Parts: sequence; structure tokens; C-alpha cells
Amino acid sequence: MGTSEAVLQVFCGAVPRLCSTDSCFSKCDPILSSKYQLKCRKRRVSRYMQLLSCSGMQRSRIGNYRFRGIGSGLFGNMTVGDSWIQSCKCQQAESISGATTEDENGTWFVDSAKKLNTINNMVNAPNALEFQDVQQLKQEKEGLSPNGTNGTVRDAFHKISVDSLEDEAWDRLRESMVYYCGSPVGTIAANDPTSSNVLNYDQVFIRDFIPSGIAFLLKGEYDIVRNFILHTLQLQSWEKTMDCHSPGQGLMPASFKVRTVPLDGDESATEEVLDPDFGEAAIGRVAPVDSGLWWIILLRAYGKCSGDLSVQERVDVQTGIKMILRLCLADGFDMFPTLLVTDGSCMIDRRMGIHGHPLEIQSLFYSALLCAREMLAPEDGSVDLIRALNNRLVALSFHIREYYWVDLKKLNEIYRYKTEEYSYDAVNKFNIYPDQISSWLVEWMPNKGGYLIGNLQPAHMDFRFFSLGNLWSVVSSIATTDQSHAILDLIESKWGDLVADMPFKICYPALEGQEWQIITGSDPKNTPWSYHNAGSWPTLLWQLTVASIKMNRPEIAAKAVEVAEKRISRDKWPEYYDTKRGRFIGKQARLFQTWSIAGYLVAKLLLADPSKAKILTTEEDSELVNAFSCMISANPRRKRGQKNLKQTYIV
Repeated sequence: MGTSEAVLQVFCGAVPRLCSTDSCFSKCDPILSSKYQLKCRKRRVSRYMQLLSCSGMQRSRIGNYRFRGIGSGLFGNMTVGDSWIQSCKCQQAESISGATTEDENGTWFVDSAKKLNTINNMVNAPNALEFQDVQQLKQEKEGLSPNGTNGTVRDAFHKISVDSLEDEAWDRLRESMVYYCGSPVGTIAANDPTSSNVLNYDQVFIRDFIPSGIAFLLKGEYDIVRNFILHTLQLQSWEKTMDCHSPGQGLMPASFKVRTVPLDGDESATEEVLDPDFGEAAIGRVAPVDSGLWWIILLRAYGKCSGDLSVQERVDVQTGIKMILRLCLADGFDMFPTLLVTDGSCMIDRRMGIHGHPLEIQSLFYSALLCAREMLAPEDGSVDLIRALNNRLVALSFHIREYYWVDLKKLNEIYRYKTEEYSYDAVNKFNIYPDQISSWLVEWMPNKGGYLIGNLQPAHMDFRFFSLGNLWSVVSSIATTDQSHAILDLIESKWGDLVADMPFKICYPALEGQEWQIITGSDPKNTPWSYHNAGSWPTLLWQLTVASIKMNRPEIAAKAVEVAEKRISRDKWPEYYDTKRGRFIGKQARLFQTWSIAGYLVAKLLLADPSKAKILTTEEDSELVNAFSCMISANPRRKRGQKNLKQTYIV
């Protein structure tokens, strides 16, 4: 039998699969390979197998259960949709011996199936048959053909495995959907059946939903994103106080939960309400600065992907954008154009020494400003706001590019800094002491490549590499083209540190010893090489993919995705991984973390169609570039004195 026939047997279900209900198992003999046949229909060669066809189907409400056939990495999943299960009537097979036909090519399927004979009582064990060891199966299938066609079969099996993985991810993502008044409004943070302590992982987080929303947009499912945008906008105007203090108008919630409450005056009737958390209940009681920025970015992506500009043109949406901008652009005591925030106000939402002007917030801020300027309707009431927005864009890009950038050359320059300079012409403007350069950085910095440091304050540079901030600096164009390529060069050069066994390090390196004790307060969750302290977060795959595609280097993201595919499903889609190389599932990581699932899906969808990345990327316009050039030439560090310049914007 030829290779095509052997592969066809895989597609057509020569291997028996487990039944999915008690009624099935009450009739099925445990020796599956000899008594029953599960029917399947072929969709197309690029798909592995369709779900088994059952007679006498009935649906009944139960919990979310998932059952897999053997080696689901190769043969797919049977998913019992949103807590629905099917009762099926097993049909006795005419014969399964056809798998062992004229030659030995079919025997592998039966032999592999027989290995399942000892697996019993699977009905009440969700996720009992996880992805099998793909390497073991590959070694077995290499014996399929003696005529040199192993490579073709291997490629076919790999394709089946990847398709199965994506299908499982979509099933998991849809299972996490949250409904409000019958309409989908978001996805919960995690759907971990093994965890008894839910905390707030059953809520819809603004930042966590972003990759989910992008995945749905790329899939052409726009309603859930539209609903999310409009319902979270309504929450923006809610009264929010903590200890009699109210934050500024425009603050978006960190998360919300759909609750069912009794109607006033009628305990027999109930209604659904959205219950937002603006940080009043969060660990540490920190307001989410990034929520409003992500909301603006998602709003623009929705319009670009769906073509529906009516949402961003609505009066209430325009008002919401302006409220966020006014909150971010408000005057304060700070001398810098960067946003001043407390520790824990972004993805790193625990104490990690990022208070001040963390790069992640600045790159998202810049991206949101560009997106907002693109969406704001031209009207008299927006003139002053747009002028302030343009001024901040120019000043912010200059500040980040000039003072946050480090490579080997800049590091050597800092190493030779003079301190205590008091003048307008000071080179060391922030009075950085050269001894702040850590020994790890001297050895770690590659000859080719560089990155934007994590934070900058008077007499302090945080030299840690923060992944999200650097990747989104590429996406948003706050980094120059040369700097963007250098960031990707560094990622390639330091692949073993930043990717290793699971992408992607949230930061590098970890805080250890006394430094960890002082900066984190001896946080037991942020121990070295865990969680926010240099843990590995699979969700960062999608930001890496957008950045790589923008710079026309998608092979970087494809390589990282391939690393993740080896184990992420087998590990049950963890929130994060621990150790230097990301070898262990995080000690407190939630399983089936939604943004780990969504991040993988977005990466796969964008690699399949790189042109779609444009819904997230932003480019500088010529006016901003000209204004930036004027600032460079007028920079006191280069030249001091009066000079008549025609600046596009007042800075």
C-alpha cells in the first residue's frame, strides 16, 4: 500500500477512538480495537479527522468535558462544546482488520490502538487522554514505509498534529467565553478545573482579553469584540472610590464579572449585571493604567479588521477616547513626557521595582496616542486635545529613543559618564552612576543588537530587558527602524535566555538574593525565574509575532511557535513557566489560561496571513519625523544656543 493510502487511513479513522458517554461505554468492550468502529467523514486533506458520527444523539447539560482519541496531537480532539455532551449509540464494526492489509503499512495503526486496551473508566475523567508523546509516535510511524517515503508521511503527521493543536485551542477559547444578556462580552482569565481557589481568574480582564479579541477578529467573529468594547465603555463612567478617594475620569476597569442579582422588590426574579473592578479589590489596590491604552488599541484593530467604523464614530465612543487621553495628558509635576505610574499598574501587576516610567506603559501609551489620533473625529472641541497629543508624541518618541536605548556602544559611553554635572550641556542628564552597570550586562550584551531599558529615573537606569515593552516598541514605532531590527537581533542572539524551552521570558534576568528581598518584599510568588520575576509567558508569542512580521522577519516568530507547540497543549496551556529555561510549569500557574491559548492562536493566524498584522502596527507620519528631526538638531546635548527652527509642533 502506497504512502498516500497510508496517510488516507489516518484521515479516515483507521484507528478506533474512545466513545464519549456513559451510554457508549456501557455497550463498548474495553478491547476497542476488536469490537467497534467509530465513523468519521473526511473534510479535506489538510484536516485530520472529523468528529465521529453517532446515531440517536441527545444533548444534556453537564460540566465541560473533553475526550481525546489516541495521540490527540495526531488524531484530534472530540470536544463536548459549551458544556454539552452527546449520547451516542455505538455501532458494531463489520471488521477492523482492514487496517492490516496486503502489506505491513497498516499494522502500525492497530498496534498503536492496542496500547489503549488497558485504559478504562474514562467517562468521568476530563482531559484524561492528553497529547501523547509525539516523539514516540513519530518513531513508530517511521516504520510505515520501506520504500523511502518516510519524509512525506512525517510531514503529513506534523500537519495533522498542528491542525489538531489549533482546533483544541479554538475549542478551549470558546469554552472561556462569557455571556451577558445572551451575548458574548469577553473571555475569562482561566478555566482551570483543577484549581479550587478561583480568586479573580473567573473575571474578564481588559488586558487578558486583547489576544482573545484579536483572535476572534482574525477569525471573522466580530460581535464579541464589539460587545466587549461597548460594555467596557459603559463601565468607564461608573463611580469608583477607595477610602473616600476617586481616581480621575476616564479610568477603565482592570476587569469585570457578570453577576446574577435579584431584582429590586421581587426576589423571585433576577437580572444580570456587570460588576467592574477598578483596582479597589485587586491585590495591592493598584489602578490599571494599561487598560485604557489597550482598549484604544483594540478599538482601532476592530475598525481596521471588520471595516465597521461606525463603532469608533459613535458619540459615546469618541467621548470615551477623549476621557482616556485627558487622563493621560493631564499636567503634573513630572519633567518628562513619559507616564509616571506606580508598581504593578500593567501586566506585571505585583511589586517588581517598575514604579516610575516603565517601558511597557510608555510603548503602549505611544501606540494608543497614534491610534486615538487616527480615530478622533475632526471637530472644534478636539483641536486642543489633538495639539497636546501631537506634542506628546514627538517628545515621547525623542525621550525613549535617546535615553532608553542601550547597545554595546551606548553601554561603553555610560561606563565613562562623568557625574554631578550642573549645566544645560550636561551629557549625563540624569546623573547616572557608572557603577550601576551590572556585571551580568557587560557579559550579556551582544556585539550586534540592543534594546530599550526597563525604566529611567534620576540616578537610576533599570537595565533589565522587559519583553512586552521592547516588542511593542517595535510594533508602535516608538523605536526607530534600526533600533527595531537591533531588538530582534538581540532576541536571536540571546535565544537560549529569552526563549529556550518555552517562549517568552517576561523579563531578563531575574532578581535574586538580597536584591529580590528588597525590591519585591520577598514576594513568594515572584521568586527568581518564576512568574513576573523572569518567568516564561506563552502569551507573549503574539506580540513577538506582530513585531517580527512588521520588520519582515517572521521566521523568528515561527521558530518560537514551533518551540511552544512541542509541549504547551500537553502541559494544559499553563499561565507561565518557571526556571531559567522555562522547563517547569509555574508553581502557581493556572492551567488552561485563556491568553496563553489566544496568544498561540493569534501567532498562528498572523503567520498564515502576515498582512493582517497591519491592524495592530502603527507607522510614523512625515510630520512627526520632521518634528523629531528638529528636536534632534536642537538637542542641548549636541548644540546649545538660539536657533530659528520651523517646528511642526510646539514641544
